[in-house]
Amino acid sequence: MAVGGSPWRGEGGQIVLAATPIGDAGDAPPRLVRALGEADVVAAEDTRRLVALARRLGVWVPGELVSFHEHNERERAPWLVGLAAEGKRVLVVSDAGMPSVSDPGYRLVGAAVKEDVAVSVLPGPSAVLTALAVSGLATDRFCFEGFAPRRPGDRDRAFAALADEPRTMVFFESPHRVAETLAAMARAFGPERRAAVCRELTKTYEEVRRGPLGELAAWAQEGVRGEVTLVVAGAEPAVASAEDHVAEVLERAAAGERLKDAAAAVAARTGLSKRDLYQAALDAR
Repeated sequence: MAVGGSPWRGEGGQIVLAATPIGDAGDAPPRLVRALGEADVVAAEDTRRLVALARRLGVWVPGELVSFHEHNERERAPWLVGLAAEGKRVLVVSDAGMPSVSDPGYRLVGAAVKEDVAVSVLPGPSAVLTALAVSGLATDRFCFEGFAPRRPGDRDRAFAALADEPRTMVFFESPHRVAETLAAMARAFGPERRAAVCRELTKTYEEVRRGPLGELAAWAQEGVRGEVTLVVAGAEPAVASAEDHVAEVLERAAAGERLKDAAAAVAARTGLSKRDLYQAALDAR
């Protein structure tokens, strides 16, 4: 693999967040190879997986290798920031994808910014963008919702709050909870809402199953294996009708406005036809 340009900015200590492959090791950015070979400290979510990745990439990691995961991030973050402040090059990697995106790193970046320690990013593979691109759903506007709550009640409330979200939504989910999550989505968003279940992206058994939420929920009852990303279409915009705003026109007229003026004002605000609003108000009188 060709080694890319230096991921480090200048000569001083700094922290670099580096994306790692979400499946196929061949997707590793060339600059990651160089970063692994030059870092003074490599903070990895799982040190064994990082060593295995380095072996597949044909690179030796000479720097100090330390664990950095959700259970020790709070105490390790200040320590890593301190190392960077002392002049060390600190490389941060998660098991797959970009650190800090549903993985350790958020607290570390916040601590580094507070201490005015340089932070940079080595971009690369992302399950969020990969699933979004292959889903067949709208990509012009989207939001990432991370993992859905585990408790059924919390999950139902979270999905109810997202029922009218117009943007395409991307979720991570454990394969053991995919069926119940899809069923909850079908209840909250409607069984006909389009979605895609993307599993084992970039791996040998990659699969993307697209369809209405109701059908996907029924399919998932048989069990789903591997790393899973769910992509769900946003809500269609509600279509307003003149009848929905007749009461407002009549209220304005009752307050002293001419009926035509009231209809015109409501039409300007809602985008509805002034003629339709005026006629609907006459019919309702």
